[in-house]
Amino acid sequence: MERVASRARTGKAALYRRWSSRAELVMDACRSTGLTAVEAPDTGALRSDVIDLMRHLAAKVASPLGGILRGLLAEMTRDPDFAKLVRESVHTVGPAALRTILERAVERGEIQPWILDSRRATVATDLLRNQFLLFGTPVADDVITDIVDDIYLPLILHPAPKRADDGTSDSLT
Repeated sequence: MERVASRARTGKAALYRRWSSRAELVMDACRSTGLTAVEAPDTGALRSDVIDLMRHLAAKVASPLGGILRGLLAEMTRDPDFAKLVRESVHTVGPAALRTILERAVERGEIQPWILDSRRATVATDLLRNQFLLFGTPVADDVITDIVDDIYLPLILHPAPKRADDGTSDSLT
């Protein structure tokens, strides 16, 4: 906060009047830079929507915002309050747009409605984030299409039967 105050030519007290914590200031800065703004593409087909979204997210993390995101994720390990804010704000960026895409796919009859509330729903963006964190940027287009075609679409288009609470399989119909 001291460095921010110095750069803004103000005092820390002025910052704390607007942001109650360093985490809130950072999240507000992320929102103002567009880090948390992602529109869900609508091409009319699940595959092309997911690939377009993944390409958009890959471009976002390849920009200077990717460095900010990497810093946010590193800081999450040191500050539980900050981690909570990041999870509430940044973690949902790709998954929120992906959920919109999946809701449209349900409406078109491409996937089953229960997929929306399963862990399967965010696998594509989870794998993209993993690729970014482990291997950096740019995330190659063939990596994106491999994630979508080889892992994500088979997982949500042809899912194993949904499990009941007791661990037994349910019918897909």
